[in-house]
Amino acid sequence: MNKDQIAGRATDIKGQVKEAAGKLVDSPKLQGEGLADQAVGKTQAKVGDAKEAVKKAIDKI
Repeated sequence: MNKDQIAGRATDIKGQVKEAAGKLVDSPKLQGEGLADQAVGKTQAKVGDAKEAVKKAIDKI
């Protein structure tokens, strides 16, 4: 795993927690922040996944 994968997944989890907390306290703003964090985290993790795939492909050569 590379740093983008780790950071992305951590941000995604942080977003899930924020979203759940927002639902718990009935805060649409907090829910929105959580959803935004999840989107950022998933995107960053996908970038990390792509980097890892390229690295593996190069290692096979």
